[in-house]
Amino acid sequence: ATGGRALRWASGRAPARGLRASPRARTAMPSWVIDRYGSNEVLRFTRDMMFPIIHFPNEVIIKVHAASLNPIDLSMRSGYGATALNMKRDPLKLKTGETEFPLTLGRDVSGVVMECGLGVSYFKPGDEVWAAIPPWKQGTLSEFVVASGNEVSFKPKCLSHTEAAALPYVGLTAWSALKQVGGLNQSNCSGKRVLILGASGGVGTFAVQLMKAWDAHVTAVCSHDASTLVKKLGADDVIDYKSGNLEEQLKTLPLFDFILDNVGGSTEKWALDVLKKWSGATYVTLVTPFLINMDKLGVADGMLQTGVTVGSKTLKHLLKGVHYRWAFFMPSGPSLDEIAELVDSGKIQPVIDEVFSFSEVPNAFLKLEGGHARGKTVINVISRQ
Repeated sequence: ATGGRALRWASGRAPARGLRASPRARTAMPSWVIDRYGSNEVLRFTRDMMFPIIHFPNEVIIKVHAASLNPIDLSMRSGYGATALNMKRDPLKLKTGETEFPLTLGRDVSGVVMECGLGVSYFKPGDEVWAAIPPWKQGTLSEFVVASGNEVSFKPKCLSHTEAAALPYVGLTAWSALKQVGGLNQSNCSGKRVLILGASGGVGTFAVQLMKAWDAHVTAVCSHDASTLVKKLGADDVIDYKSGNLEEQLKTLPLFDFILDNVGGSTEKWALDVLKKWSGATYVTLVTPFLINMDKLGVADGMLQTGVTVGSKTLKHLLKGVHYRWAFFMPSGPSLDEIAELVDSGKIQPVIDEVFSFSEVPNAFLKLEGGHARGKTVINVISRQ
C-alpha cells in the first residue's frame, strides 16, 4: 500500500508545498463536545470550538462532510479509557492544570482536505479523503478535524461521503483483528472455516464481507431479524443465537480455523472449544479489559494486570492446541488504501442503519445506545451528501 501511495504521487498528483488553503480568519467552528463524562445530557453544541491547528509537518486539516458513531463513542462519553487516553494525549504531563475538555467525540470522517502541513506530499487541498481518527485525538463531530497524513486515505470513488463515513473505524478494527493479529490474508483464506460472533454490527458486517472477498467459508452468529442482511453480505451459514443454546448449535458443525469475537463475556468460556486443535487455529477477541484495568488500577498496575491476564490466557489455550489473541483498532492510511480498493471493486459495501443530520447528534447517540444496530449510525455534517 505504501508503494501505491508513492505510485499515485508519481502518476500526476502534485505534492503539497507548505501550508495552503487555510481559512486564516477562522478561529472557531461548530462542534458537538462534552465538558464532563456522563450520559447523553453531557453532549453540548457550540459554535465556539477552537479551530484545529497543524502542529506537525505530516498533518492535514479535513473539512468534515460526514462522520459516524461507534460503540467506543458511547463508552468515551461515559469516561471509559480516560486514564490511558489522557496519558497518550500528554505523556510527559506538560499541560499542568489542563484537562481533555471540551472533548469532541466521533472517530470516522469522510471529507475534503483543506490544508496540508509542510511534510505532506501525498495529499493536496481539494482531495476527497476518509480516515479513522484515533481516540486520543479530538474527534470528527465538528466542521473540521486535524489528522496525521498516515491516518488518511483517498475516499473510494464509488461512495458518497455519507456512505464512506460508515467504514473506516470498523474496517480498520476488523482489518487489525483478521490480518494484523489473526494472520489472515487474501492468499491463505481459501477454504478456511471462519466463525464471526456478533456479525450484524459495524465490525461484524465488514468482517463477513472481507472474509468472503478472501474466499473463506463464513459462519455468522446474529439475531434472526439480522439474518437476511448477513446472508446478503455473503455468509455461508447464519445462526440465530436466540433460537437455542448457541454453544450446542455450533458444536454440531465442523470445527473452525478462526473465530472473531465481537461479543465477549461468556462466549470466551466455550468458543475456543469449537476450534480445530493443533492446526494453528486462532481465536481473536475485540473485547479486552485493557482500558478498564487502567481506569481502575492506574497506568502501571493496569498495564501489569493486563499483561498477566493476556499472558496466562495465551499460555492456557496454547497448551490446548489453539491460539488466543486480543486485537484493537489501529489507525492506518495504507490499510484504508487497501480497503478502498476492495470497496471500489465491489467486494465490500457500507452497511448503514440510520443517517442523522448534524443537529440530531444526541438522537444518534440514543439510537446507538439502544443497541441491536444493523450496521452504522451516520451523521451528515454537511447536508445533501
